[in-house]
Amino acid sequence: MNTDADSYRSPLGTRYASRAMSENFSDRKKFLTWRKLWIALAESENELGLKITKEQIAELKDKEQHLDLELAADYEKKLRHDVMAHIHAWGDVCPNARGIIHLGATSCYVGDNTDLVLLRDGLQLIKGQLVTVISQLKAFALEWRTLPTLGFTHYQPAQATTVGKRACLWLQDLVHDLEDLEHVQTMVRFRGVKGTTGTQASFMELFEGDGAKVRELDRKVTEKMGFKRTFGVTGQTYPRQLDFRVGQVLSSIAQSAHKFATDLRLLANRRELEEPFGKSQIGSSAMPWKRNPMKSERICSLSRFVMELLGNTAHTAANQWLERTLDDSANRRLALAELFLGTDAVLNLYLDVSGGIVVYPAVVKRNLDMELPFLATENVMMEAVKAGGDRQDLHERIRVHSHAAAAAIKEGGESDLAERLQADPAFAGVAGRMDEILDGSRFVGRAPDQVLEFIEEEVDPILERYSDVVGVTGDVRV
Repeated sequence: MNTDADSYRSPLGTRYASRAMSENFSDRKKFLTWRKLWIALAESENELGLKITKEQIAELKDKEQHLDLELAADYEKKLRHDVMAHIHAWGDVCPNARGIIHLGATSCYVGDNTDLVLLRDGLQLIKGQLVTVISQLKAFALEWRTLPTLGFTHYQPAQATTVGKRACLWLQDLVHDLEDLEHVQTMVRFRGVKGTTGTQASFMELFEGDGAKVRELDRKVTEKMGFKRTFGVTGQTYPRQLDFRVGQVLSSIAQSAHKFATDLRLLANRRELEEPFGKSQIGSSAMPWKRNPMKSERICSLSRFVMELLGNTAHTAANQWLERTLDDSANRRLALAELFLGTDAVLNLYLDVSGGIVVYPAVVKRNLDMELPFLATENVMMEAVKAGGDRQDLHERIRVHSHAAAAAIKEGGESDLAERLQADPAFAGVAGRMDEILDGSRFVGRAPDQVLEFIEEEVDPILERYSDVVGVTGDVRV
């Protein structure tokens, strides 16, 4: 007996993506959307005077949810055409309406228009996740906006920043992603009722050359399916560059998530930050003490997958010959769904991690204090000059002491630069103020204020605008 365990199933559906996004790209939603499109077409053709009866439309609506996928699969084996298979399967239970299903349409009427519905609805799901991550990172940035931490360039110690300011770098990436998502949502238009090569010739035949009625048919169906605009012109398909533009947004979200997760992994190694860790969670099968950042690692893994998928959409758009070619079909069945499912999975994890980041302030301070005397040597020198020291002599003494302290660290010891400077008679004038001079909060510049300004000016307006979608929860199953 063949079971699900005997066949390949995508881990995106079984392990990683949310149920909501999986349902959005499910066979049920796809084929029920086909039926909604056929009903909208029949209704609109009836309203514009074609010989389609209300009884036929009522029969289609009555049997709309009667979805026999096994019967449709049997028809497809014989007909080798998925759209015709579903027309026949639905026609079997709608004998009176059988003859008017799909009247005047081409396969892309249901195929492409359904894809546009799925893109539209998928982007809305992504938006809810994205806005909620923004909300959670805002709270984190505010909580830790004043905590000094060691900053890095080239992953080498640099000027200090704050934990909250660093979080604003993650936040800003997502804010820009949201702006891109909002823009691409305005670009998701309906293909509409365009016919085999986009000329609407078949509908001109049905309406005996009445172009105004054909145009009204397009408008009516578009409105019934919840869209405000159609593509002004199409071939048989809607322009495949839209898939690329949607994919760009999803790829960018994945890039932002990867950056966040990588930073968290680096900081977890320094024991400064940690992703939430379950009470019964096992970090390693061999090393029981391990607390591996596995969710952050999975974010990076899935993000890489999403980013690489974008190339498929570029090649499809570039190779859409003339009015259409079918070499996009199999690719798009995979690429579009997996772009969304992959991004959804990434954001599920981002929601989970960003809502429970653990900070260890004592470790953050210890790591900063180890490097701060090196970073603050100019400040120490200037204060010592003010106390009467010779600038050139002080510079040389700092050079010697800092090299010696750095060598001690590299040989496995602790930094003793501050102690060396305090013990040097040349710095006697500031020896009693060394703790004050080396206070980390003196070296973070405007970072705490930048956090407040950024959140007030850029983040809060977003959260106010989307207050109805804030609060989406992650759906992490493993």
